[in-house]
Amino acid sequence: MADIRPGDKLVSKKNHPCGGNVWTVLRSGADVKVTCDKCGRLVELQRSKAEKFFRTAE
Repeated sequence: MADIRPGDKLVSKKNHPCGGNVWTVLRSGADVKVTCDKCGRLVELQRSKAEKFFRTAE
């Protein structure tokens, strides 16, 4: 995955329990903080796990 920057839209490979799969990046660094676009849930992941779990939205 390329650079993850705040404001980027990411698509998860699996759906969130709310049914959404589009996430917005709030913060990036060693950890990545994202929010679900459907329900607003905040999640913070290690960058290595985020790179495996998400792909960039096109």
